[in-house]
Formats: sequence, C-alpha cells, structure tokens
Amino acid sequence: MLQYPVVWADPQANTLLLDERLRAIRGKADIAVVPEMFSTGFCTDRPDLAEPWGGETCQSLQRMADEYDLAIMGSLIVNLQQENEPSATEQGTRELRNRGFMFRPHAEPLFIDKRHLYKHGGEAEFLSPGNQREVWEFRGAKIRLAICYDLRFPVWLRQDKNNLYDILVVVGCWPTARIKYWDTMLAARGAENHCYAVGVNLVGTDGLQIAYNGHSAAYDTWLNDLAGFSDGEEGTRIVDFPLEKLWHFREVLPQWQDADDYEITN
Repeated sequence: MLQYPVVWADPQANTLLLDERLRAIRGKADIAVVPEMFSTGFCTDRPDLAEPWGGETCQSLQRMADEYDLAIMGSLIVNLQQENEPSATEQGTRELRNRGFMFRPHAEPLFIDKRHLYKHGGEAEFLSPGNQREVWEFRGAKIRLAICYDLRFPVWLRQDKNNLYDILVVVGCWPTARIKYWDTMLAARGAENHCYAVGVNLVGTDGLQIAYNGHSAAYDTWLNDLAGFSDGEEGTRIVDFPLEKLWHFREVLPQWQDADDYEITN
C-alpha cells in the first residue's frame, strides 16, 4: 500500500517516484496499490494529460511489474480516440476514461473503467463511464478493483453466489473534507461482501488546493485495520492476507449463502 503525495499534472515525475517506491519493496510483496489517477492527480479537465492505453506510462508500469515481479494496481486517465479520428468534441462523444489497471509480471495488463463518475468534481463532464464488473485472479487470489466514487454504490460491488472475490481493492483521490465517508464505506464494503478490503488514498495538497489526509486502510475479516497509517502520513505498508483464513471464515459464517439475488441493468 503506497500512500504518498501525487505531483500535480506531471506523469513523468509520478512514474519516477513510483519506480523508487517499488524498487524499495522488491521481493517483499505480490501486489502494489497506488492512488487513483496516480500519474496526474485528479485532473478531470485536462484532456491533454490523457495518454493512449499502452502509451508511455503504461509501458513504464509494465516494465516495473516485470522488473520487480509484482502486480501494480491503480488508475490513470486514458484517451481511447485514434489519432486519425475526428476530435471527441466534433464527434459529440467523450473518449476519455478513468481506467483502473492491474499490470502483472510478463502478462497482458488487465483493466476496468470507472463506473460512477464524480459530477461535482467535473469528472462526468469530460470522461465516459465503464461497465466492467470483472474479477481478476492473481497468485491464487480473486480480486475486484473499484475506483474512488464507486465505493459509494454497494450494489455495483456486491458479491454474488457465482462470482465471489477474496479481496476488494479501492483506489481513491478522497479529500480530507469527506474522509469519514471513506472510512465508513470501505469497512462496510468489506463486511457486507465477506472479503478482505484494501483502500489506498493519497496525502498532501493538489493543484486545486484540495487537501488529502490519506486514511488508507486494509481490513481483515474482523474489520481490523492492518495498515495502521496515521493521519496524513506518507509511507508504504505491507500487509498479509492469508487466503486460507478467509475461506475458513466463510465456512464458519456462511453469510453469502443467505444473500439476495439481484440483477444490474444498464
């Protein structure tokens, strides 16, 4: 779990900082989680910062995953528009996405696009939502990724009886002014989905003078926070999630068997 300030609107600087942090934990972790929009900060109105999927930042992430033998999870702004196409404005559509990713060692990257876009922060005006509800498997664990505002929508993250995941990973740019919601809902999503829950937020003040105090957390099945970040702390935490303990917990308390059936319609 990497909780640190993000350099505003500077993908190259943020990529270099991430490289330094990952080098320090080489051989110590299977997955590294960074904040939402780790390469720019929450720059929703800067389409010039959006890179092609597979562009320079993605190439750097893949290199780091290969070199340090771990998966990297977070999100960044991508532009899906091809260079020879008319502009998104001319087409009347938006091709920008807040793309969540998992770059794995020596494998194709996995991705989902943020479903719920934060209108108050201008995100819904410039970006388009995704609709992928995927569960990824890595080194024996089944993982679901959510991006910041998605945390507020429990149905979107709800387990079902045929698609259980072991770890919910949430990456955020969640400001200090609303941090109690983050604290409460991250724990709630872990409890109601009978899984481990990890949330990684940033600290510091961004280019819009919005303050962030972190509160990254890693909850076990008893809602103990294993990360132990102090308020506003910059740093790295490595936490262990024993899958056997989770599976045993589900056997002893099989609440998932009593879950309501539901359907999400677009």
